Amino acid sequence: MEILWWLVPPVVVTAGAMVWVAWLGREGRGEVDRDQQIERLTRAMAKEMPTSRQPRPVRTHDRSTGIAVRPTRAGDAAPDRRRAS
Repeated sequence: MEILWWLVPPVVVTAGAMVWVAWLGREGRGEVDRDQQIERLTRAMAKEMPTSRQPRPVRTHDRSTGIAVRPTRAGDAAPDRRRAS
């Protein structure tokens, strides 16, 4: 148990820092008038948002056949080299 006494100072400092920050932040950043909040929200919603320059290309996915190796295409392989397993 004596070996854990070295943890006391960091724990006390951490707890003190947490209390200090909570005390400083209790008032917040100040109150903003409700009318001013509504005006800011209206301006933000009226602003035109940037769009992407080009649409993403549509990918064509290969149909899954459940086979790990893709079959060769019709004109790629010579007929004598293909074997049935």
